Formats: sequence, C-alpha cells, structure tokens
Amino acid sequence: MKKESAITTYVVSRLDAKGTLQAFLAAKLGVSKRAAKTLMDDRKVWVNRQCVWMAHHALRQGDTVEIAAALKHERKRTPPKIRVLAEDDFYLVVDKPSDLLSVGEDSAEALLRAQTGLQDIQAVHRLDRDTTGCLLFAKTGAAHEAAVAVFRTRRVTKLYQVVVWGAYGRKASTVAQELDGDRAVSHIQREAYSKDASFLKVRIETGRTHQIRRHLASIRHPVLGDREHGVKSARDPRLLTIPRQMLHACGIEMPHPMVPGETLKAHSPLPADFRRCLSLFEMGKSHKD
Repeated sequence: MKKESAITTYVVSRLDAKGTLQAFLAAKLGVSKRAAKTLMDDRKVWVNRQCVWMAHHALRQGDTVEIAAALKHERKRTPPKIRVLAEDDFYLVVDKPSDLLSVGEDSAEALLRAQTGLQDIQAVHRLDRDTTGCLLFAKTGAAHEAAVAVFRTRRVTKLYQVVVWGAYGRKASTVAQELDGDRAVSHIQREAYSKDASFLKVRIETGRTHQIRRHLASIRHPVLGDREHGVKSARDPRLLTIPRQMLHACGIEMPHPMVPGETLKAHSPLPADFRRCLSLFEMGKSHKD
C-alpha cells in the first residue's frame, strides 16, 4: 500500500484478484461493504486511472487501485458552524461548506436552525452537497414566499467560480443549451488559465439541475473534481488529489423581496481547498487575463 497526499494506492495481488472491487476496498480499508460502495458511488475509486463505480467490478493481478479521501465516510464529524455573510430582519445569506446538503437531515438548514434558534428558517434555493458559497435563507414563511417569487422573475444574479479541465480558449462566451427540455443559459468569463486547467466565473440566467457542471462538460471543459459529469480517466495524477467539485457560489444579488427599493446581496471568498487547486494547476499572475 502507498499513501500520497489524500490518495491511498494499492496494487492488486494474485490472491486479491479473486474478489470484487467492493470486497477489496472493504478489506483493505477496514470498513463495511456499504461504506466501500459509498466511496464508489461518490466516484472516489479509480482502477488503472479509470473511475469505477460498479461494486462487482472484477480485479486482475497487477491492477492499481487508487482511493481519494478513503476514510471520509467512516469518520465522525463535528457539525460545522455556518458563517453568516449577510443578515437582516428577514433573511440570512450563509457561506455553505462542502459535504453538506442544503435541506434535510443534518443539512445546512437544520444546522442553521440549531445555531440561531430560529426554527422557521427555510432555504430559498439549493446548492449541491459539494458546492460551497452563498446560500439564501428566509427567517419567516412570508419572507420565503416573497423570495421565491423574486427568483421566478429571474431578477436574481448568481455568480459562481469554477476550475475546469483544459485551457479555456475564449475570454467570454455563452452556453445556451437546453437541459431536460428546459431553457438553460450560462454566461462564462475566463479569469485565469494554465496549460491544463482554467479558472472561470459563471453567471447563470436559469437554475437547472447541475446546470454549470453539465454545460461545461458539454463543451469539453468539465469541472475538476466532478465525480458525475467530470473526467472519468485520470491521465493527470493531480486529478486524483482534488477532494470535491471545484464549484463555488461566490455571489448573489437581488431586489429585496420585503423592502422595496433595497438590494439584498452577499459575497463569499474562495475556500482554502479551491485556492489549493488553483495553485496545483499553476494559475498564477502570469496566466491571468
């Protein structure tokens, strides 16, 4: 076994080659088969640099198995304290951490209710589990309804920062490609780039499921660390060290739903893992536009 950064690497022996990948992971990591399958479902297991998520994948002698953040699902975590970016009498905009759902059990919504003591808090919109940044919550039912109504008018500006595979060839562009039969528009601005990756800012007109991730994958610049729509063959070993999808909701701005004439807005700075990814792919000052 070899450990390098956040990656655990094994070479399959003659005896290990008789079993399945799921059984191999469970035995080597000392975890349950269910936990092993969770790692595979999260696209954190690679065999010979190919992402594999089939539990019964047959191993061969000499195969190289690499696991990113292998023990993540077995550790007990202390619930994070959620940072508040902006607050008034009606709303909170918080800085959602990664590996946290927006709503549901043990979600940002549930943690925020416990943290503030406000049991009526509701998320106005959602971010994917591993997307970080600005997430809007309403303090009352009336404030929630008013905010949802503003979202429907498309007068909400949502900005995202993202790191993608490959050198993005244009300083500015727009992807207008339907998703699941619905209109979807993403405006893209290149912030910096290197030979192998690019740092982009994206403004979305619509909020379709996985919109940014799917749009960027469709133009062959998948989001780094995206286990569902991203790179499935890790020809560059740096790809295995990225802990999550590099997508960050850096800003939100909208007409205040409850106070006519005012604006509700917030900004979230880049998290540490995002900055490390930029450094890993050498996006320094010399490559900025």
